[in-house]
Amino acid sequence: MTPWEMVAVLAAGIAGGAINTVVGSGSLITFPTLLAVGLPPITANVSNNIGLVPGGLAGVMGYRTELAGQRSRLLRLAPASLAGSIIGGLLLLNLPEQTFTAVVTVLIALSCAMVVIQPRLSRMLADRPRHAHGGPWLLLGAFASGAYGGYFGAGQGILLIGLMGLLLDEKLQRVNAAKNVLVVLVNGAAAILYVFVADVDWVAVLLVAVGSMIGGFLGARIGRRLPASVLRAVIVCIGVVAIAKLLTD
Repeated sequence: MTPWEMVAVLAAGIAGGAINTVVGSGSLITFPTLLAVGLPPITANVSNNIGLVPGGLAGVMGYRTELAGQRSRLLRLAPASLAGSIIGGLLLLNLPEQTFTAVVTVLIALSCAMVVIQPRLSRMLADRPRHAHGGPWLLLGAFASGAYGGYFGAGQGILLIGLMGLLLDEKLQRVNAAKNVLVVLVNGAAAILYVFVADVDWVAVLLVAVGSMIGGFLGARIGRRLPASVLRAVIVCIGVVAIAKLLTD
């Protein structure tokens, strides 16, 4: 990697870390950048996943106030997310990339739709009793998004925000904070698997990691100050960009 390519990867890490903390889909910046500097697709995907873990931890720390009172919920969802992550990682290593791309595109589109209609649905369902932890559907959703995140990861945050926004009676900022924790668990579990069984470019990992940590802190500072309507608009815009990127690739 040339010095200018290293600068580009670092900058992509900053942008990706910030977007991941606020919404998700930061991989749609970092992953294509790693491809552009010459990394093979699987190596780029694996190195990107490992590098984004520190940024995710920074984002979790930035949202720690919004995590208050969510420990039991996250402990219930974590095993499903972790199990899904391992399965997704194994799929990455054994299936062609094109197989999952079509499914990913549909999932992101559905997630964006859920984010848009979530306030209206919440009002419609206001009189219905809701499970404190989202019920079995949220467990299934955590598993599915974990598998998705273990395979590629771009958009898993949007999927989780859409699911939790519909199934939990919580403010969007608190949903976003919980999403950050689950995404870190998914990426972390997949990263451990990749370290042992996949080719990793450690220079790329280091650059993305440093950049994503900076971006994670910046994203938390910005995201926590956004009104719910603005945050919802940002989520949908990034989701549309994610779909366009997947379709064009």
